[in-house]
Amino acid sequence: MKVTDFDYHLPEELIAQHPVEPRDTSRLLTLDKITGEVVHKAHFYELLEELNAGDVLVFNDTKVIPARLYGQRAESGGKVEVLLLTPAGESSWECLVKPGKKCPIGQVIVFDERLKGTVTDKTDFGGRIIKFECTGVFDEVIQDIGEMPLPPYIHEKLEDKDRYQTVYAKEKGSAAAPTAGLHFTPELLEKIKAKGVEMEFVTLHVGLGTFRPVSADSIEDHQMHSEFYVVHKDTADRINAAKAAGRRIVAVGTTSVRTLESASTEEGVLQATSGWTQIFIYPGYKFKMVDALVTNFHLPQSTLLMLISALAGREHCLAAYEEAVRERYRFFSFGDAMFIR
Repeated sequence: MKVTDFDYHLPEELIAQHPVEPRDTSRLLTLDKITGEVVHKAHFYELLEELNAGDVLVFNDTKVIPARLYGQRAESGGKVEVLLLTPAGESSWECLVKPGKKCPIGQVIVFDERLKGTVTDKTDFGGRIIKFECTGVFDEVIQDIGEMPLPPYIHEKLEDKDRYQTVYAKEKGSAAAPTAGLHFTPELLEKIKAKGVEMEFVTLHVGLGTFRPVSADSIEDHQMHSEFYVVHKDTADRINAAKAAGRRIVAVGTTSVRTLESASTEEGVLQATSGWTQIFIYPGYKFKMVDALVTNFHLPQSTLLMLISALAGREHCLAAYEEAVRERYRFFSFGDAMFIR
């Protein structure tokens, strides 16, 4: 299949630049994956009406670190922007660096009096490995000097760092938020629980693939970047019991989909495991665990649009996106939501 098969026209003014308040008052579009029927909901909290007692909502509890750092090259004083992606050994991280050409192996970058780093290696896709030297606790210094790594299509500064964090974020390590989860409030979660919906948590630390466009003409030629995930045994046991009982497994976000599908056997049994996944889900993929999905609206020609097209059909998804554009939905990370059922 061609990457251009997943294109659509999006007016720039529909790209959300800031989150709505409260979180659960964004809009919600529901899509029937079998018929393609679209229904418009005024507010995300109406998702409650779409969920049934016995459903299992699976969330990604990763926590975004303020991973964008600004420093200077030690010799010249030239400005450098570093985006932490994934840990790469003791005191080292895989990073995106701008300008990369000015940061060869051996380059020392000074961030402040407490933190500096040395480029020790290059990685695929133009990344760098940086070994950090820190006076104090690294996590605390990063919290102090780092900025939230908002996507490049968001041009307004985020005043409250917590708004690029889910209310249930727990496990530190992501370079980007699992944005479908941004719509949930503690109050909505309580109402969902009270309805008899089970809530489970897995972890996938969102990495470089979120920032990397598909450069190949054919989607089969695209290579996904690795992301680290964790599924605990008690979680796997409960989800497997629900699946065996015929209850619906509803993933919250494409990151939860990638975790569940990576950790499931061909027979549809979720394994208690951790590791790195490069799973690439596009039309033709047979889902082993996920039945329904809460998600945001994704970029044209993106791997995430391909993933939801695998679940609901390319034609259904593109038709729903065209209707969302006509109805002036807000798109991408701080935008509105879709429920594929």
